[in-house]
Amino acid sequence: MSKFESSAKSENPVSGPLAGIKVLDLSQFILGPISTQIMGDMGAQVIKVESPSGDMNRDIGPQRHEKMSALFLGMNRNKRSVVLDLKNPKALQALYKMVKDCDVFIHSMRRSATERLGISYKDISSINPRIIYAAGQGYSSNGSDAERPAYDDVIQGESGIGGINHLFHGQPYYFPMAFCDKFCGYVLASSVAMALYHREKTGQGQEVEVPMLESVLSFNLIEHLWTAQFDNPQGELGYQRALMKDRKPFATQDGYVCLMATSDDQWKRLFEALGHPEMALDPRFAKLVDRSLHFPELYAFVANKLKTNTTAYWRDVLDRSDVPNGKVRMLADLPTDPYLKDSGFFHHYTHPLAGDMVTPSIAVKYSASPGQIRTPPPTLGEHTVEVLQEFGFNDTEIQEITII
Repeated sequence: MSKFESSAKSENPVSGPLAGIKVLDLSQFILGPISTQIMGDMGAQVIKVESPSGDMNRDIGPQRHEKMSALFLGMNRNKRSVVLDLKNPKALQALYKMVKDCDVFIHSMRRSATERLGISYKDISSINPRIIYAAGQGYSSNGSDAERPAYDDVIQGESGIGGINHLFHGQPYYFPMAFCDKFCGYVLASSVAMALYHREKTGQGQEVEVPMLESVLSFNLIEHLWTAQFDNPQGELGYQRALMKDRKPFATQDGYVCLMATSDDQWKRLFEALGHPEMALDPRFAKLVDRSLHFPELYAFVANKLKTNTTAYWRDVLDRSDVPNGKVRMLADLPTDPYLKDSGFFHHYTHPLAGDMVTPSIAVKYSASPGQIRTPPPTLGEHTVEVLQEFGFNDTEIQEITII
């Protein structure tokens, strides 16, 4: 069991491709905090600015310590928490002073809210023209829905996810996760990194907007735009193979196997593994262009064959044939999964208040500038005084700033 050590007190220098970047994070919920956790993992100094009541995620899910819920713990490591009531003029002025010495400003509010609070792009860039001002919002500022509120469920419906699941299940479903928030959090983090690269070349700051609806739509339609990729579409939209009823984990005698063959050679090896090498000579299945017209028949054939033996048997056969395959990992099995344990996927640590904890390790590897898990998710306002002192405020000013 390891303990986190504050990067400010660590003997080792902060590592990661974003080391030296200072981020003011005014976001809450999921999208923004995921993006800033990624930046923190990659070495950025992330200052999480919260209202006196804190990020709402602090109260969602089981908790051992007040305002330190499971959902919050999953996306707020490598950050320091500062409480500022931006309705207090002195607190707002303090934020403005912090802006002068930061590289990135992130929020997840609608534009009208930022204008009302005095933290719009115009306000912030006038203080620091080099700043990267980034926002994750529901809809594009170019559209008529720019000021509509949005959460993950709403965007799952409007981006076609519910409709895609309707084609597959016969009625609309959400993905059983906060898919849109998480995906857009990754988009926001990468978009900020590219804006920082642009600033390195030009010296220019800029505003970065990640609208959830348009971002998820672009993602969903990579394959599902299908016939509408052509200006005069013929036929239904939707990638047929992905929408087939048989495209799911294949049942075996005692469980399930996931597998996928794509190339002609892979299908040849799969047919051999299933005991039917002659199918590779069938003109319906010999070439990719022909197989794509007969996926329902192929998948039904594979499904029927895999029912005849056990999961272990088929995985051994498929591995020896070099056909991509895997097992279905259930949520309850993940913490003790042998592969995940062997690869060091889970990082165990002791939170000073919440106790013994587990968090996923950093998945992305850099040979020259690896990311680090340096500090645990902060308690509400844990670093307010420390951070304000770093920005040059004295004790009297801090008291005025933090009056609630």
